[in-house]
Amino acid sequence: MDNQPISLAIADDEALFRRGMRLILQDYPDIQVLLEAENGEDLLDKIHAVPDPPEVLLLDLKMPVMGGVEAARIIREQFPSIQIIVLSSHVSKAFILNMIEIGAASYLGKNAHPDEVVETIRQVRERGFYYNAMVMEVIRESMMDKSSPTQATDPATALTSREREVLQLICEEYTAQEIGEKLFISTRTAEGHRNNLLSKLGCRNAAGLVVYAIQHGLVTLNGR
Repeated sequence: MDNQPISLAIADDEALFRRGMRLILQDYPDIQVLLEAENGEDLLDKIHAVPDPPEVLLLDLKMPVMGGVEAARIIREQFPSIQIIVLSSHVSKAFILNMIEIGAASYLGKNAHPDEVVETIRQVRERGFYYNAMVMEVIRESMMDKSSPTQATDPATALTSREREVLQLICEEYTAQEIGEKLFISTRTAEGHRNNLLSKLGCRNAAGLVVYAIQHGLVTLNGR
């Protein structure tokens, strides 16, 4: 990872909240607030207006004009490189699962400690996702509600043993470089396995791989 600060966008209809987040983040030189928006429409306009889109987005869900859910869907299509962190007062199972299925890289309640928000921003930029214990429990519970796919239709049956190893390590939040070191392969080879997993399992990003792996019982996550 380079030494450039993490470029960040904040989308929330409460001006006081946006100002508070900006003031908090000023104490962290590795994070730079690129833009603020008061709703989803404003957010999309401002992302289109900057030369380079932000790397990470703090996104509220309940906003006027265009809410966070619709904005997230559009961003996933038009700006797939942007990692979305939902920061919302709505932390129900339905909201969490919906946003994860859309492709959110993380989900935090607005009562989260500033240190947790900062750490989440860093982890999401480095690893592509970061789910805390609350979100992981919601994913596990959702797994119980879905029937297991049959061998004939489950894409996971096409995974090689090495791809399963890589999938396990991705879910344990290892970076491609760390996976390479652990498995004695190059970083490029680790990235190749990750790309193969995305293709075979029909996932868009690392967050999608984690959700798929947990819901289909492909990995074991202890202590999370």
